[in-house]
Amino acid sequence: MTPGAALAAFDGICAGEIDEEANWQWRIARRPQGIVRPEDFTLHSEPIPQPAEGEVLLRTHYLGLAPVMRFYMQGTASTGYAQLGVGDVIHGRGVAQVVKSRHPDWRESEMVQGQLGWQTWKASRMTPQEKFFRMPKNGLPAALGAGVLGMTGLSAHAGLFACGNPKPEDRMVLSGAAGGVGSMVSQMAAKVVGCDVVGIAGGPEKCDFIQRHGCAAAIDYKSEDIAARLDDLRADGIDLYFDNVGGETLSAVLDRLRLHARIVLCGSISEYTRSEPFGLTNYTRLRASDARMQGFFVYNHLDRWDVVMEELASWIADGRLKPVQDIEKGFAAMPRALANLYYGANVGVQCCSVRGEPEEWL
Repeated sequence: MTPGAALAAFDGICAGEIDEEANWQWRIARRPQGIVRPEDFTLHSEPIPQPAEGEVLLRTHYLGLAPVMRFYMQGTASTGYAQLGVGDVIHGRGVAQVVKSRHPDWRESEMVQGQLGWQTWKASRMTPQEKFFRMPKNGLPAALGAGVLGMTGLSAHAGLFACGNPKPEDRMVLSGAAGGVGSMVSQMAAKVVGCDVVGIAGGPEKCDFIQRHGCAAAIDYKSEDIAARLDDLRADGIDLYFDNVGGETLSAVLDRLRLHARIVLCGSISEYTRSEPFGLTNYTRLRASDARMQGFFVYNHLDRWDVVMEELASWIADGRLKPVQDIEKGFAAMPRALANLYYGANVGVQCCSVRGEPEEWL
């Protein structure tokens, strides 16, 4: 089955109208095997919850998508949240408005972002585990809280700056350059720091996209030999590699490191559906170049949330960071939006618009 046909199969899994009179939820129908399929999801409705004392009622406006959500469905994600079983609401972060409040610290009409789950309403005690943050009224769309000014933005910033230590004129390589994190890293590295970025993406359209968003050159992994192209474009070696895919691409970079090179391990989407993990055989190249390879977990960087969000917003305002969010319309599109990530059908941060922008907010 072609990717187009596989994605089209998702268009028919939501029968009927999703209305405002119920809380609609996407739940796990079965554990995914390989790339998610329509049969892995089930749509459920129940009454809109009412907040108890110490709770708020949240109305979902946007939901963000990330590859880790497939691991939530498998029950194998190590993110600090409770493991999910078949029949549970799928985990996910998003943007919501407080419509009723019986909580002393949260006011009605405030916009927040946090752990909502794949549902259209949520009653919440706003616990630390749900990691809710107020959204400032800074003139930017609320939609950005589902990605660019959310956990995706924090991942890009923490990975590049806290782990990558980028320097002007670094010879940099970035995989997954057209994705949510990658499309931000390319711009910050090139336009904020001054790195020379070679991006890796799939297909001519995405390669054109990344060259308009910070990359000086592009490698099309679908039609080009990555190792050979790295020899052409990085003949003097690589100072900084931001890895979103893992596997053979990471191995190729390890053979081409400059002295004191840095590798940032952000994601490994090329390995997520393999039956066996990819085994690096050339990791000892780190020794030869006095290089560093470092992974990171975004939740370990929450203490810098406000500083990072203010910095990202300032770069958007001055034009150095152009936010790119690929938005599917309607709550019914959530399963397809997740599948987009695995078929490479999205550009930028993948989101879903449940209700669009709020009419007004504090």
